[in-house]
Amino acid sequence: MAAPSSAGSSLYDAIVVGAGIQGSFTAYHLAKQGRRALLLEQFPLPHSRGSSHGQSRIIRSTYPQPHYARMMPECYRLWAQLEAEAGTQLYRRTGLLVLGAEGSPAFGACLQSLAQHRVPGELLSAQELPRRFPGVRAYRGETAVFEPTAGVLRADKALRAVQDLFLQAGGALRDGEKVVAIEPGPVVTVCYHHGRPVDPDERDREPEGSAPPDIQILRSFVGQYLPGLEPEPAVVESCMYTITPDEDFVLDRHPQFSNIVIGAGFSGHGFKLAPVVGKVLCELSLGQAPSCDTEPFRIQRFPGQRRAAL
Repeated sequence: MAAPSSAGSSLYDAIVVGAGIQGSFTAYHLAKQGRRALLLEQFPLPHSRGSSHGQSRIIRSTYPQPHYARMMPECYRLWAQLEAEAGTQLYRRTGLLVLGAEGSPAFGACLQSLAQHRVPGELLSAQELPRRFPGVRAYRGETAVFEPTAGVLRADKALRAVQDLFLQAGGALRDGEKVVAIEPGPVVTVCYHHGRPVDPDERDREPEGSAPPDIQILRSFVGQYLPGLEPEPAVVESCMYTITPDEDFVLDRHPQFSNIVIGAGFSGHGFKLAPVVGKVLCELSLGQAPSCDTEPFRIQRFPGQRRAAL
């Protein structure tokens, strides 16, 4: 269950709908700026019906898309700031190894963006890879990018930390509160996380006696590329997330109602970027210039798609 709210008023400068990592960071930034913010979550906290639960998430700067690579230095800084404020470790540096086809344009773009942002990175051939990492096998025509500064974030712990700091800053958090309608008007600013309808109770059922297809794929991959590891997973967790057609986020004001700000479509790679995403959504809701380029995240890039345009 969520910690008790510290704010008793029903009037707020901003209401954030959705207390996952993106909404929680948005509320955190609002409270840090001295705004009265209410964070709403439809399910009792903690829960496993969204995109922010689980033991860990990857944090990396290895992105072929320059707009994400540019955001990562600030993300690392803000994650470190959160650790200092919470007095706990949330990031563990492990390094990241990405395998793919030799000569892949995406690999070249990743190395270019790492160099541009002065992040250590190394291209390893199939012959070099087992010498550097004896437990990893690559095959002819494959190569790898190694990023030594990448690591993992403790997902559940991070979500609790940012929510606790939001409450300490005077924010109000209410779980078990489902938003059934939003009525636009001049008084309330809303950060609205929107996705396609899905029934959480039906999302992870599999026929009895059969392994999910992704577990079979995982076993096969581990057997081929990490032959020294036990291929059977120790822990299996499922989470839902929404995907945009181009797998880029939506961070924008509503096209008709400027006091509604939308953060959505994080497409399976948004957790690491949540500190900056929350900061941008906070800035948009307060009418401030966003601190990073939001052009790649404009909602108007999906013309004619009514659901995307709300």
